Amino acid sequence: MKKRKLGAAGPEVGAIGLGCMSFAGFFGTADDEVSLACLDAAVEAGIDFWDTSNIYGMGRSERVIGRYIAEKKPDIVLASKVGIVPGPPRSFDNSEDYIRAELEGTLERLNRSKLELYYIHRREQERPVEEVAETMGKLIEEGLIDGWGLSEIAPSTLRRAHRVVPVTAVQNEYSLWTRQPELGLIETCRKLGVAFVPFSPLARGMFGEAPVVPQGFADTDFRKTNPRFTQPNFFYNEAHVARFRDYCRGKGWTVSAAALAWVLEQGEHLIPIPGTRTAEHLREWLGATEMAFTEEERAEIAAILPAGFANGDRYGDHQIAGVERYC
Repeated sequence: MKKRKLGAAGPEVGAIGLGCMSFAGFFGTADDEVSLACLDAAVEAGIDFWDTSNIYGMGRSERVIGRYIAEKKPDIVLASKVGIVPGPPRSFDNSEDYIRAELEGTLERLNRSKLELYYIHRREQERPVEEVAETMGKLIEEGLIDGWGLSEIAPSTLRRAHRVVPVTAVQNEYSLWTRQPELGLIETCRKLGVAFVPFSPLARGMFGEAPVVPQGFADTDFRKTNPRFTQPNFFYNEAHVARFRDYCRGKGWTVSAAALAWVLEQGEHLIPIPGTRTAEHLREWLGATEMAFTEEERAEIAAILPAGFANGDRYGDHQIAGVERYC
């Protein structure tokens, strides 16, 4: 696995990380033993940057990883998140007391004494981000975390926060069908020496080998009420992705590896974190770091999946709370 730097002062990690949200059942039924086998496959592949959150299954994802750490003691860089208070209604808390209390629980579940990276999962808009940066700076000074980050933010928020305590990483959705970070955020991260960590780089399963079947979504599946997966939007989205799927197969690529390779090409400071529950799907990604597109191939991909091709917003109104919109 090729390596990339996790921020200007951070460690080197595999160019592809692992998002562990699926371990909690957000995209279909999860099985802890299957998740543990997926972590085995990640270690074998050199995927050593793992990402989770305190709210993924109300601690379930962290507990699975913690069990693996206790049993296998892998050499990994670990990130988790804080700041979302589950509802209903969902709310946000970036206060020092809340962050400290949640970090204590996260470390206990993960069988860790510290985290390499701790994100503010969503900003509490009423609280100045400078205050939040100071809190995270204290945790760094105390040795509880090595670095901090922000998720789903605007470039202006990053600049304000970074002036107080340097930010290690920013995590926003980014893929061939979600391109908003190109409007300033990726470039701001590059200029400041901040890693940009794209989540959902495989478009929540759309860039897999088999077509997504919304009719089979469980009621708990995040996508069941997501605008891009509901009709008529899904019909048009699948038509685009089907053409990309055919194109990749004609090239001898897996669809997921090609989609990840495209993300990796957008900057050396990008470290995508695709998610999966299974070792089988994880292994489909692994050619991505070795792929290099020709100019002709880049143009062909752009023609099949032009910027803005996706029908529907990436979140419904019921899902978008806390996400900073800046254009």
